[in-house]
Amino acid sequence: MFDGDFGPPPGDGRLWPPFRTFGEHYYTYQILLDLKVEAGFAIKIEPHPRFYTDSTDSVPIAVPALMRNWWPMMFFMVFKSPAEGRTHIFRSNEPFAQFTLIPEECDFELVKMSEEEAAERELQARRIHESRATLSVGTQWTSTSDTVFDATYRRIHGAARKFPPR
Repeated sequence: MFDGDFGPPPGDGRLWPPFRTFGEHYYTYQILLDLKVEAGFAIKIEPHPRFYTDSTDSVPIAVPALMRNWWPMMFFMVFKSPAEGRTHIFRSNEPFAQFTLIPEECDFELVKMSEEEAAERELQARRIHESRATLSVGTQWTSTSDTVFDATYRRIHGAARKFPPR
């Protein structure tokens, strides 16, 4: 069921309201969004990051998709239907999906890490672990589930950005 104040139909022949059932467990949103990317790139569409932290189950769950550069317009998006008794809420100016520009084709090969490299990475991990109290000083907080968080990653990332990639 789709309920809401969708406003008056736009008068240009579009179906209104813009939501439709799409199979038993999905629905679509008629977005009519024209996104053009350079040759060699595509747009990856996935759930917005706020979906992963939403405790109300009200954030729409965009079904991942890949829109290649030769496709002229995104006519609709597919979303997973909410669980029984739950409602997805679309609010004006609130994100409901994440769009990321990525290479259309990736030319890389997965290779097994050498024992030497694995040992080096293990040593790095141990050093970070042993230095965590120093790296996180003044940044610790505890969640409602008694999990301790800190800014260790953010501080190491800031320092690493100052050096050329390895």
